[in-house]
Amino acid sequence: MAIRIGICGAGGRMGRNLIAATLEHAELELAAALERPGSSLLGVDAGELAGQGRMDLTVTDDVEAALAGVDVLIDFTLPEATVANAAACAGAGVPMVIGTTGLDDEHKRQLREAATRIPVVHAANFSVGVNLTLRLLATAARALGDDFDVEVIEAHHRHKIDAPSGTALRMGEVLAHSLGRNLDECAIYGREGRTGERDSKTIGFETIRGGDVVGDHTVMFLGLGERMEITHRASSRMTFARGATRSAVWVRQQPPGIYDMEDVLGLRG
Repeated sequence: MAIRIGICGAGGRMGRNLIAATLEHAELELAAALERPGSSLLGVDAGELAGQGRMDLTVTDDVEAALAGVDVLIDFTLPEATVANAAACAGAGVPMVIGTTGLDDEHKRQLREAATRIPVVHAANFSVGVNLTLRLLATAARALGDDFDVEVIEAHHRHKIDAPSGTALRMGEVLAHSLGRNLDECAIYGREGRTGERDSKTIGFETIRGGDVVGDHTVMFLGLGERMEITHRASSRMTFARGATRSAVWVRQQPPGIYDMEDVLGLRG
């Protein structure tokens, strides 16, 4: 029996890719497509919205009704909408897959609260390649240690509203942990003016926004006489969408709790 999927933000760039990824997955069935109240896309056929042909499933804003007919809800929207949907899913007993970025500490607390009742996969990036890159970064940071300066550079399309990207911040967390540092204390977000000599214990972040860049991330390890760079480039949002649908299959078998793509891919430990 197919796993019934609901998709929040169905009309967005990621939402349309999530619809396509769900329809191409042999184990999944698209059961609900959600948009915000007042959206001009309400009532539009979900299949046609994603360029997949008519499927007689219209976009709705009725979260409660949607949750009554789905097995997993996938949410790549905005923080405020995501935490509201998480509370609704917790009440309905529906597992979630969340790719929303820009969450603050209060948003994360609310997600943890929901995850005491349902399993939740929350990841800054659902690309298999990015999650393997995180493993490589941890290994490199431990091996190179404090002898190498570390800089994180990321680029995304002009429409992205948060910076640095959630993926860049996750890379920073992995690097800081591997180096025995606290990211809140050592992160430097951009430089301007007379900054003085670089503190060797800092981790720098640089953000680029423009065009239609799907997602580029480079971490530079800069030593004396040598430099190492680890780069991941995404060329299609379907990379993230397929990771999310893979997570949707996986999360149904889990007990309540917060998980990420390392858990889904079996990379933990």
